[in-house]
Amino acid sequence: MRHRKKLIEVALPLDAINKASVREGYIYRGNPSALHKWWAQRPLAAARAVIFAQMVDDPSANPDLFPTEKAQEKERKRLFRIIEDLVKWENTTNEAVLQKARDEIWQSWRRACVENADHPRAKELFNRHKLPGFHDPFAGGGTLPLEAQRLGLEAYTSDLNPVAVLITKAMIEIPPRFAGQPPVNPKACREKPLIAKQWKGAQGLAEDVRYYGRWLRDEAEKRIGHLYPKIEITAEMAKERPDLKPLVGQKLTVIAWLWARTVKSPNPAFAHVDVPLASTFMLSTKAGKEVYVEPVIKDGGYHFTVKVGKPKDSEAAKLGTTAGKRSAFRCLMSGVPVTYDHIRDEAKAGRMGARLMATVVQGQHRRGYLTPTADHETAAHNAKPEWKPEVEFFPQALGFRVGNYGMTKWSDLFTSRQLVALTTFSDLVRKARELVRRDAQAAGLPDGIALSEGGSGAIAYADAISVYLAFAVDKYAMYGNSLVPWYSKESRPSMLFSQQVLSMVWDYTEINPFSAIGGAFAKSVAIVADSLEGLPKDPPRAEVAQQNAGVGARARAHLVSTDPPYYDNVGYADLSDFFYVWLRRTLASVFPDLFATLTTPKAEELVATPGRHGGNEKAEVFFLDGMRQVMHRLTEQVHPAFPTTIYYAFRQSESRGDQRRTSTGWETFLEAVIGAGFSISGTWPMRTERAGRMRDSGSNALASSIVLV
Repeated sequence: MRHRKKLIEVALPLDAINKASVREGYIYRGNPSALHKWWAQRPLAAARAVIFAQMVDDPSANPDLFPTEKAQEKERKRLFRIIEDLVKWENTTNEAVLQKARDEIWQSWRRACVENADHPRAKELFNRHKLPGFHDPFAGGGTLPLEAQRLGLEAYTSDLNPVAVLITKAMIEIPPRFAGQPPVNPKACREKPLIAKQWKGAQGLAEDVRYYGRWLRDEAEKRIGHLYPKIEITAEMAKERPDLKPLVGQKLTVIAWLWARTVKSPNPAFAHVDVPLASTFMLSTKAGKEVYVEPVIKDGGYHFTVKVGKPKDSEAAKLGTTAGKRSAFRCLMSGVPVTYDHIRDEAKAGRMGARLMATVVQGQHRRGYLTPTADHETAAHNAKPEWKPEVEFFPQALGFRVGNYGMTKWSDLFTSRQLVALTTFSDLVRKARELVRRDAQAAGLPDGIALSEGGSGAIAYADAISVYLAFAVDKYAMYGNSLVPWYSKESRPSMLFSQQVLSMVWDYTEINPFSAIGGAFAKSVAIVADSLEGLPKDPPRAEVAQQNAGVGARARAHLVSTDPPYYDNVGYADLSDFFYVWLRRTLASVFPDLFATLTTPKAEELVATPGRHGGNEKAEVFFLDGMRQVMHRLTEQVHPAFPTTIYYAFRQSESRGDQRRTSTGWETFLEAVIGAGFSISGTWPMRTERAGRMRDSGSNALASSIVLV
């Protein structure tokens, strides 16, 4: 057969694609990528542009239509304009723009079908009435198959990791089963405007996620709301805080409690005192809105008080009790060094504690900071979880930096109150599933079979809603753990996994899940629901399977675009266990096969983890052999009419000239690709990582991608 050169093999409007990709990284609301956390996801814009250019003929492939270079360049510019429109965030669900792109894909496809009508496998390979399917053996967060689906292709994708499989199912497999279906909740079935509304795509699903998410949140507050007391502003509190006088007598909702970890002082004279490990005493560093904690030493102990305004010694307040990298911290009582060795010994002996430094409340117009009170500290300590994810994690996992501080199980990452909240939400997801099923039956859906068995009736719909509610629980968990710092520049919590590591946080934030702060449960539900509305309105079917990319069932004659693991950059399986332990508790009865094991599979994961494979050299051999096997398999699966595209993400150190990482990462990856039989006809540099993030500072974050053609 004749190979028609595709646009991606000749030219791309890289500036437009990169600009749109970077911008997309700052957009959260309505972004399908925000449905659930996954590491190093490709931007929707880049994925969409690459797949389009992979399928559309370059003008030089049609000399009968474009006989001169000038004519070809003119046509190429027209295709560029389509891509430039296609990658704009505002056009993500714009059917007019999307249909224009689909029409171009079909036009190129029909030309290929006509030209290959006499091919011995023409009936199988060149059906002019049906586009080839899309295949990605490393589904990850589902971005690539989603954008293939958006462009009109059926998507067949897989991943070894059950969390990745579930995310991708929730993105491309579940929504088509209920596309265009109205919500089933009683409010939607009762109110005329909602009854009359024309529901498109996953809008009905999104509306029910919002409704049952509110129900779940309210039920949880009834059960455990007493663990999150409000705080009354008293005249005594306002004596030294004039800013509190207008609030005297009011009971304010606490949105966060700010804690400092503690260990026993290494000074024998104060060995009975649990001294704070505070990385800073600054709570707000906004100009004109500075707030800080002032420790007061008294009667052989200490307490914290919150002050408004600039501290007298700004540098001391900024440093907290830190004393430089070698000494780690200083004893608040005596000033002697508190070394990391001492901290590790205390933590491993179970003597690391926490002390409440400040309380953050929601005022009428802005957030306020209050001196901690004993009753609020007591409320936190009174929480008694009935269940914990007491599953040990691999201490030598890539990016895990908490094992030396007594944290060896997933349950160690949470406070008792956080565990109570998460188990309560998890239990209520299962209750909500029963409620949705009854409401779906009342709305006229037949009971049918389970979602995991291919159902689309009341049982399957209830299963689907429970998946999205479980995702909201996972989103809350990213803020509802003890590794979340307070971001003083913006007076808000950060979240776990702002980079792909588990790093120790000495002074952490405990948010109120029933408040309106970012990361609270209601906000998490809203993000999940909004993400659903960013999915395609009338998507083709999709299938997502859990399988090893190297040995899974063969997918024949598909368009292939894939984003494989990046050598040792991200330990996906180890990191995703953070979510898996909660998803398994919540959804094991919905997807019993997916959650059959205690943790995610790791031995076969294609990541070069030295601690798991016996050192750097053996890890490199494991990665090379495995990736070569996967790539060889892909050569047997690709459609002969299309090039294959493969993403590789560089770390900052690689892009800055770290030769060791370049050789062990990029060159090992290339060796696997070429050794499998692929020939590389082009490489496209794409800025697919958001710049200027918190994680960029002092970290080796993923910086940019190369797309191999």
